[in-house]
Amino acid sequence: MDLNTITYIVVGATFLLYIGIAIWARAGTTGEFYVAGKGVHPVANGMATAADWMSAASFISMAGLIAFNGYGASVFLMGWTGGYVLLALLLAPYLRKFGKFTVPEFIGERFYSQTARLVAVICLILASVTYVIGQMKGIGVAFSRFLETSYEQGLFIGMGIVFVYAVLGGMKGITYTQIAQYVVLIFAYTIPAVFISMNLTGNPIPQLGLIGEMTTGPHAGMDMMARLDQVVTDLGFAQYSEQVMGSKLNMFVYTLSLMIGTAGLPHVIIRFFTVPKVKDARSSAGWALVFIAILYTTAPAVGSMARLNLMNTIQTGPVGEMTANIEYAKVPDWFRKWEATGLLKYEDKNGDGRIQYYNEKNADMAKKAESYGWKGNEMVKVDNDIMVLANPEIAGLPNWVIAIVVAGGLAAALSTAAGLLLAIASAVSHDVIKGMINPDISEKSELLASRLSMIGAIALAGYFGLHPPGFAAGTVAIAFGLAASSIFPVLMMGIFNKKVNRAGAIWGMISGIGITMLYVFQHKGIFFIPGTAFLGDMKPDWFFGISPNAFGAVGAVVNFVVAIAVSKVTAEPPEHIQHLVEDIRVPKGAGAATDH
Repeated sequence: MDLNTITYIVVGATFLLYIGIAIWARAGTTGEFYVAGKGVHPVANGMATAADWMSAASFISMAGLIAFNGYGASVFLMGWTGGYVLLALLLAPYLRKFGKFTVPEFIGERFYSQTARLVAVICLILASVTYVIGQMKGIGVAFSRFLETSYEQGLFIGMGIVFVYAVLGGMKGITYTQIAQYVVLIFAYTIPAVFISMNLTGNPIPQLGLIGEMTTGPHAGMDMMARLDQVVTDLGFAQYSEQVMGSKLNMFVYTLSLMIGTAGLPHVIIRFFTVPKVKDARSSAGWALVFIAILYTTAPAVGSMARLNLMNTIQTGPVGEMTANIEYAKVPDWFRKWEATGLLKYEDKNGDGRIQYYNEKNADMAKKAESYGWKGNEMVKVDNDIMVLANPEIAGLPNWVIAIVVAGGLAAALSTAAGLLLAIASAVSHDVIKGMINPDISEKSELLASRLSMIGAIALAGYFGLHPPGFAAGTVAIAFGLAASSIFPVLMMGIFNKKVNRAGAIWGMISGIGITMLYVFQHKGIFFIPGTAFLGDMKPDWFFGISPNAFGAVGAVVNFVVAIAVSKVTAEPPEHIQHLVEDIRVPKGAGAATDH
């Protein structure tokens, strides 16, 4: 059976599964639409949270970032997983104890201000819309390559699937759909990794294969990572295992921004409102980390092996010799298929019919290559996002494995898109319509407003997927920066500092997200986008060498400082609000034995 037929069958079957679950788990009340009735088991919620979290960026892009950035891309592994530790310890249990439906609702009540609630809604929408653009791209890329549709057609199909199960089921439908999507995506990610690890190292466990020895070819017995280091350095690129992203300060700030951005993303936080008890919120975060770790510990192996396989495809002999470059006429089918998408591009700059792939920014390599008539690196584009999807083809795996990978990539993009869209719709219907415009709205009318808000959010996401704004098109890391600089600090201060008042919260959020967006817009077009710039490059006008993608942590510091400073020169929060903060933090019954 050909690849297209198998792919249609596998992807179609998963789509039918998602729609069937949505019909079975359709929401009948606002409680089911917003928080799945607060009755989700912590293990199930952990699995759903993992699917909600492991977006197209995790499934499709992260291994590509690791493939081209080496050790430097560890910021994503540390930042994205570390954020769940913060979430489990500092936010999830307390927010669940507060017992509301949305993040802006907590902020509005804690800071006794509808203005604070509205500012939180705006921050939430900015971060969520920026993030959802990346999911739309992932859907379009997967469809355009494997189902032979246009990017636009693929996007519309994805929107249609999300429309059915998100509008019909709300959080209840999304939760159980995400459990199914987790199963699909984790099998899709690990099965090819097992095959490729076996092919290269003979070890079926990719995490061990990464540190194992090559078992095939002329380099059998050599450590796989040492072989990869040899390949990339002989071509003039930085040593794979020692690359850093810009500077060490930038790596630290980038990691911190991703951590606190993860803990501040609304679509992740609202997942912990769906469990029955406070302790279940912390348990859910722990289970989510377990389920996420399966993919995240596999990603370094996938990225490293994909880079090695790509180099082996382009090189036909010992690296470092110009005559070793493959003739373009002899490239495998997968190479030409990905060229057709525009995500892989070759340009024969000297007309010799060979693919000459060297680091043109390496002066010694360029000088050596010029004696062979080299006129610049001829692999002018290798998009990060193709590495996971192309990996099974590069390794020559069976068609059914490729079809499963496509289904997994779509599951990752759809699951996160649904969570983001629900966060946006809930903010509009519950926080704006019910919380500010019409507090007396009936439950039936609010449920209708929620579904209409979801439809509007899907339409907005589709529009930005087709016409992404320049500041967000490059990377979803900007979304983490926006959440880090606005939502995370105000939640932390709302829980742990009873003296921060409404004026402090409002001006803190505005200052944090304002300075972050100003920095992003000021530097748009010169982003430090991993995989498109040589590591070590940085722009002279970057603040202490901090890239725009990492600036969210600086915005968070500004948020904290402004909020606390403003609170000190304005009136203290009312006494009942200060008691509310203490009640959120202190377990029920604490001090009962001593009458305190």
